[in-house]
Amino acid sequence: MDWRTRAMRLAGEVVRPESRWHEPVATVPRHEFVPRWWQSDGDAWLLRDGPAAPDAWLEAAYTDQTLVTRVDACPADHAAPGAMASGTPTSSSTLPSLVVRMYRHAMIAENSDVLVTTGTGYGTALACARLGDARVTSIDVDADLVKTASDRLVLVTGYRPQMAVCDITGELPGTYDRIIATVSVRPVPVSWLSALRPGGRLVTTIAATGLILTADKTNEGGATGRIEWDRAGFMPTRHGADYGPPADDVWQEAAEADGEDVTTSRYPLLYPPDAWDVMSMLELQIPGITYRRSMDGDNRTVWLLHPDGSWARATARGFLDSPTVHQGGPRRLWTDLDRIRNRLNREGALPVYGAQVTITPNGTTTLTRGSWSFTL
Repeated sequence: MDWRTRAMRLAGEVVRPESRWHEPVATVPRHEFVPRWWQSDGDAWLLRDGPAAPDAWLEAAYTDQTLVTRVDACPADHAAPGAMASGTPTSSSTLPSLVVRMYRHAMIAENSDVLVTTGTGYGTALACARLGDARVTSIDVDADLVKTASDRLVLVTGYRPQMAVCDITGELPGTYDRIIATVSVRPVPVSWLSALRPGGRLVTTIAATGLILTADKTNEGGATGRIEWDRAGFMPTRHGADYGPPADDVWQEAAEADGEDVTTSRYPLLYPPDAWDVMSMLELQIPGITYRRSMDGDNRTVWLLHPDGSWARATARGFLDSPTVHQGGPRRLWTDLDRIRNRLNREGALPVYGAQVTITPNGTTTLTRGSWSFTL
């Protein structure tokens, strides 16, 4: 298979030729790290087997896209031919341009010892290609993922980085100049501060937001940095096989119930994941919201659901009409959403992007911009 031509084309799409990441992207065979993956088909996930359809395999692997490799506790590698799955993605091969962007935010030097997250092993291979495998440690909470990635790294590339099975929110297996997490966290684990060497940098995303956080370790043992003028979305850290069951009881009530509060919003219907800054601001204030939407003819409906039993359902006809909003539970989620939109309308921007970040030695993380301040 002529994967090299496709890898070279991908490298040209995601980095400039003079970039030190160009050669890794152009020479690491991504398809070998993702021989099988799950493809979304409405509410289901269909298994795709690369060796059974080589052309489609190469097209998928060398397109700048994320490939889901695990749904709930069902890894694509071990699924039966023709299998289908349902549930939440729990592991993936991140789109190459985003892996490179996260590495760039880390400002990696040639002599940096780095800790990265494993997944399929593709991002680990890129780091090894750039730095040499002796400077790379790769970890994941899933022992099967670590073993599979480790085997493929050796077989496909000959790289032998240090691999470890551990929860990235707990104690880490060494000390590093850079920690780059392609999973999201909230808050920044204290163990990262212990594992960072003086002047070291951490790069991560805040769970369920589009916010990329970079911070450099201070002499006092904390870290200072900022929320980058960039955005990314990663799966949150998990501590077992999957994320646990969704709040089905909340959904059953939110689907059709009138709720305790019925109003009309002043703004057109919004699906928050389509507006990263709005969603990020809402998630900072009320972590744990999940979103659903549907369309029935001209009627569009958006749901906000929270594990504490709060829910909101907003329905509008067409794209300009103000939605009718039903809300229930202890919080008024849509009211909080509208307050954020009020601020955006009044000030023209929200303060999350570009905010300064301060992390104390005990892990307390505070974002500030102008008069706005928020502690995770």
